[in-house]
Amino acid sequence: MALLEVKNLEVSFGLRSGAVKALRDINFTLNRGERLGLVGESGAGKSVLGFSILNLISKPGAITGGEVLFEGRNLADLPARTMRELRGNRISMIFQDPMMTLNPVLTIGEQMVECLLAHRKISKDDARKIALQKLQQVYIPSPETRLDQYPHELSGGMRQRIVIAIGLLMDPDIIIADEPTTALDVTIQAEIMELMLELCERNNVALILITHDLGVVSQVTQKTIVMYAGRIIEQGPTKEIINDAQHPYTQGLMNALPQMGVPGGRLNQIKGAMPPLQRIPTGCAFNPRCEYTTEICRHNLPEFTESGNCRVACHMVAEMKREAAQTVPNSEEV
Repeated sequence: MALLEVKNLEVSFGLRSGAVKALRDINFTLNRGERLGLVGESGAGKSVLGFSILNLISKPGAITGGEVLFEGRNLADLPARTMRELRGNRISMIFQDPMMTLNPVLTIGEQMVECLLAHRKISKDDARKIALQKLQQVYIPSPETRLDQYPHELSGGMRQRIVIAIGLLMDPDIIIADEPTTALDVTIQAEIMELMLELCERNNVALILITHDLGVVSQVTQKTIVMYAGRIIEQGPTKEIINDAQHPYTQGLMNALPQMGVPGGRLNQIKGAMPPLQRIPTGCAFNPRCEYTTEICRHNLPEFTESGNCRVACHMVAEMKREAAQTVPNSEEV
């Protein structure tokens, strides 16, 4: 049995003009120790999916369909008290901005001890020892000193390491990391991602990494899910998706990477923008921005098809494969 199984998940938000669906027909599994990447532009539904797993969708939003099964239990149906026992304990979440996560008027030690005492029946002294141990695990220099400091006294990279240490406090089974390196410079980003990878491998913790950066996904994750307008449009092994993206949107994301452009030239980009939830096009939601669009794309929602070890929701996969094959020179022409 998979550690986490999401089945036909649907999340809606009630507006004055009527309910809109932020997530539709989301299906995937996550095994113990596995690392999964959630990729897509802003507005694709990545963070909503992360919050849905923890049942943290606030009104006017709600889970309106499907299941989120953690060790066979549907988290969407659990009482609030049971969910509080799971959050931060069995499933932890690391947010984008550590200054929004950490309490500015409490020391790092006070926040970590408080978290431990909320989930475990231990003394404050034992809780402080565990907190110190976790800071050492994330390579915080002078951890004893850091425990008595306030968040504003630390650098951005240090605060992010502390947020990761708090996420690891209860030895969770799953960590959901929502854009954990967005506010950091490139060198610190690399350090943080290396740290998360090492900690997950060492502790056999499953990771869901929410990001728009395919470069980070390629280095850290084993499986990747590409989302667009609240749906999954491609999923499979990360190496296959990076090396041979099947969906035109995934191909566009790959081509938009800086290293894919011409030195000194303009970066490649996907024309247009993500549609708002109230105006998602009929058929394939990507059709207004796609160069392969046909009439079937404008009217019919694509079903998933198997392509290698990946699953792709696109009407034109076969056509694109034929086109790609025609552009590859055969051995006699080389």
